[in-house]
Amino acid sequence: MPQVLIVGASRGIGLEFVRQYLAAGAQVVATARSEAALSALSDLGATALKLDVADTASASGLAWQIDGHQFDEVVIVAGVYGPRSNGLQTPTESDFDEVMRTNVLGPMRVLPQLVDALAPGARLAVISSRMGSISLRSASGGWLYRASKAAVNSVLKDASLVLDGKAICISFHPGWVRTEMGGDGADIDARTSVAGMRGVLSRLTAADNGSFFNYDGQALSW
Repeated sequence: MPQVLIVGASRGIGLEFVRQYLAAGAQVVATARSEAALSALSDLGATALKLDVADTASASGLAWQIDGHQFDEVVIVAGVYGPRSNGLQTPTESDFDEVMRTNVLGPMRVLPQLVDALAPGARLAVISSRMGSISLRSASGGWLYRASKAAVNSVLKDASLVLDGKAICISFHPGWVRTEMGGDGADIDARTSVAGMRGVLSRLTAADNGSFFNYDGQALSW
């Protein structure tokens, strides 16, 4: 039975990953911050762990909670959008801290704690965004979120170099998804996005390590 870890599974894309992996027969460990979300994950059949990637004390305790696991697939989903800015609107310090702590420092805290819990040939993905691509960028809306996703792409690329030969590490653009973050007018639902990403993960080879993919498998440039 494959072992899977989903970091940030309280709702939306993360929760849909949990549902689909459980339906496929995987043993799923999933993290959330609130007691209500943890209870819901347990009711689905996942092993629920309390984790707030933006909190130093909480994040530092992940390694002992997953001690003994050998995960075949890991998906780091936790993220926030921040202010819905247009143009060059300077973010407040509190907005900057919230977005960067969650979207960038969060994965930087989590990734080192996963190394000993990865099965040989594990596949690891960080949910990023096409909005973080510099070469593909044609708009400036949400520039704080864009900056955070460009930064997490850099974090993932470094992780792929360190873990080369042990795990295949990629960044994902999940598509514009109808979630609390994406809104009701988005292109696709979470079920379609997650099914696509799971398919991509299942087909990864060593040559894909350090790559950036759309949810449907299209390669994206940084």
